[in-house]
Amino acid sequence: MDKVAVLIPCYNEELTIGKVVDDFKKSLPEAVIYVYDNNSKDKTAEIAKEHGAVVRYERKQGKGNVMRSMFRDIDAECYILVDGDDTYPAEAAPELVSAVIDKGGDLVIGDRLSSTYFTENKRPFHNSGNVLVKQLINKFFKSDIKDIMTGYRAFSYEFVKTFPVLSQGFEIETEMTIHALDKNFSIISIPIQYRDRPEGSKSKLNTYKDGFKVIMTIFNLYRLYKPFQFFSIFALLFLILSILFFIPVFIDYARTGIVPKFPSLIVSTALLIVSALSFSVSLILDSVRKNSRQQFEIFLNMVNIFKKGNK
Repeated sequence: MDKVAVLIPCYNEELTIGKVVDDFKKSLPEAVIYVYDNNSKDKTAEIAKEHGAVVRYERKQGKGNVMRSMFRDIDAECYILVDGDDTYPAEAAPELVSAVIDKGGDLVIGDRLSSTYFTENKRPFHNSGNVLVKQLINKFFKSDIKDIMTGYRAFSYEFVKTFPVLSQGFEIETEMTIHALDKNFSIISIPIQYRDRPEGSKSKLNTYKDGFKVIMTIFNLYRLYKPFQFFSIFALLFLILSILFFIPVFIDYARTGIVPKFPSLIVSTALLIVSALSFSVSLILDSVRKNSRQQFEIFLNMVNIFKKGNK
């Protein structure tokens, strides 16, 4: 088992990968640096090897697919995840490692948004997109995470080996954060300096397409991790609509003793039934989620035992 593993997922980063590897070798001389090449069409893999990184390959396209392979293949006491585009300072890595090993952090977030991101980032709508994602997650999960979409993070062994990677692309950062919040992992935020990509280096993130995927991921994970709240909202909405349809029917009945608006009564009854079903579903799924949490804690204990046996 490695003491520290630096994980660098890469796709066409030949302009910067050599410097990134060198910087992390200098800041973390005890670390093993892994570069996972994701079908690059340039010399990313060759340059990474020349600079002393362990190079491996992931043929399934997408950052989430790369991280699935990384987390499955590599055993370490502490993991550092960083992009290969030289936008994150390697000098901050020792502090992130210390937050995991010395302070017991499970997910350590390199917080760009509290430092230089808004002045350094030149891509349109990325600033507002980052703020929107942060606000949605903090609202839905009652948290105070400073930066959701950062590509600079540190993880404990327990987090990595219990994290089910579901996303294939850039939604993975959102998924990791929500998993940590739901499973009550220790989260630490450390402000870091951010610098924009050097000239000639292009971002692989599609502002609109990937942004939409991230938003959908938030809502889907909210449905999975908070089923009682999610389905109760729909139950309340259908109940309100049912009452609104029933009020004029009731007024007519109170005045005349007859029900002249049977369609409204039928719609009101149907909406009431749907409301009751939605609330029932929320209770059932909440019980399933609680049972899943219990099973997760048992699994986490097994991972801890396995970790101690590998030391």
